[in-house]
Amino acid sequence: MATAETVQLGPPHEPKEESLKVFEQIAHELKKTLVHIRHEHNKHEPEYFAATEHLSDAELAGFTLDDFQLVRVAVSAYGIHIFGKVRIPSLPDDGPAYIHFRAFTGGPDDEAKLHCIRKSESSISRS
Repeated sequence: MATAETVQLGPPHEPKEESLKVFEQIAHELKKTLVHIRHEHNKHEPEYFAATEHLSDAELAGFTLDDFQLVRVAVSAYGIHIFGKVRIPSLPDDGPAYIHFRAFTGGPDDEAKLHCIRKSESSISRS
C-alpha cells in the first residue's frame, strides 16, 4: 500500500487533466463508498461522521468534479497513486467540509480504482 512513507509524493496542487480523469472514473464508487462507510460507522462510531449527521445521503455525496480541490501524485513501480481532497458543498465553509481519498491507476490507458477514503479521528476534516 502506498503511503507518504513508502512513495515520494509530489507537492499538493490543483488537479490537472490526468487527475481530473481519475476522479471522473472513480466518482461513482467514491460517493457509494462514502455513504456506505457513514452507515457502517453510525452503528458503532458515530463521531466519525458527526459533522454530516444533518445531511441526507444525496447531500453527503453531492460533490462534483468542481469540488475536487487538491491532489498529490506519486509514481511507483506498479502505477500512479492519487491522493485527493474533495469538498462536500453541503457543509459550511467554516467547519469540517472535506474528504480525502486515495486512488490508483496503472497508467493513462488503465481504468482508475478507488483504493480508500481516509478515516481518522474525523472522516470529514477541516483541511
